[in-house]
Amino acid sequence: MIISDWLSNNFIEIFGAVTGIVYVFLEIRQTIWLWPVGIVTSAVYIWVFFTSKFYADMSLQGYYLVISILGWYWWARGAGQRDQGTQHRAKNTENPEKDKDGENEGKGEGEIEEERRFRESRKEELQVSRLTLRTGVFLAIVFVLLYFVMWLILTRLTDSPVPVRDSFITSLSIIATWMLARKIYEHWYLWIVVNFVSAVLFLTRELYPTGILYVVYGIMSFVGLIEWKKTIWER
Repeated sequence: MIISDWLSNNFIEIFGAVTGIVYVFLEIRQTIWLWPVGIVTSAVYIWVFFTSKFYADMSLQGYYLVISILGWYWWARGAGQRDQGTQHRAKNTENPEKDKDGENEGKGEGEIEEERRFRESRKEELQVSRLTLRTGVFLAIVFVLLYFVMWLILTRLTDSPVPVRDSFITSLSIIATWMLARKIYEHWYLWIVVNFVSAVLFLTRELYPTGILYVVYGIMSFVGLIEWKKTIWER
């Protein structure tokens, strides 16, 4: 009875935790359907964080809704990668006969055609890339500004019990999500920090399903780090 009551009282939070795990799994797989799943997860956690007085985290979910739409578009259209990857793609398309005689030696026509179609489809997708120094410096400045503004708002205008940690998690998550939308490999390092800090915070606030969710997130972030490294776009 106690377990059934707990499940009933925490149904929304549990549902959000499950969709959140699905979201990260799709992220690791670089599947574009992570974005609609992320929209559902964000909608659920707007309510969860509002009732728990995590106002910065609640606002973050609204940001997630917007960036999910942009990320969906960027991943589908490959925005910003076509010009950057022109020379790289040219290496694979300038001399198809050489590729056919070399790399494709011993392969059947069906297999060669399948690989060709795969390469063509990859040209239209946003590719995994590395963080540049210029972008890194810019994002670091944005993080500091976000953190200061959120800390100021939470301490003066709300009754948040954890303004420092809430501001830190929210600011870093905003940066990490933008990097994810642009498929920047190093966003996984930020998620590792965010996930484990969040896990401690939510467990201490008795949000057990969410705390466990973030522990799982943290573990999956290491998996994502390894898997994405295999597909980094060489500029």
